[in-house]
Amino acid sequence: MREVAGKRQGGGSPCAACKLLRRRCAEDCVFAPYFPADQPHKFASVHKVFGASNVNKLLQELPVQHRSDAGATLVYEANARVRDPLYGCVGAISSLQQQVDALQTQLAIAQAYR
Repeated sequence: MREVAGKRQGGGSPCAACKLLRRRCAEDCVFAPYFPADQPHKFASVHKVFGASNVNKLLQELPVQHRSDAGATLVYEANARVRDPLYGCVGAISSLQQQVDALQTQLAIAQAYR
């Protein structure tokens, strides 16, 4: 199945979003380019966290050239929210920042004793 300017070309199975929502996947389906049928887990987590209607609105409001990045970001944030419902990506970033701070402190101590 080819994609041209955000529209599906040719036949094939419905996208992951339409399959999960149990609806017919239209040729101009806003979800199809970003949630392919062979990766249903991606849309499932996005739908669970954000809801299909909100994702639809968000994608429709963005220029086409930014939708792919938004789709990937939604998947990343949804997966982070499934792991950490309260903080999501911010929790992961905070944890990594604490690790960086601790390692920088250890490095400064090690360099001071050279």
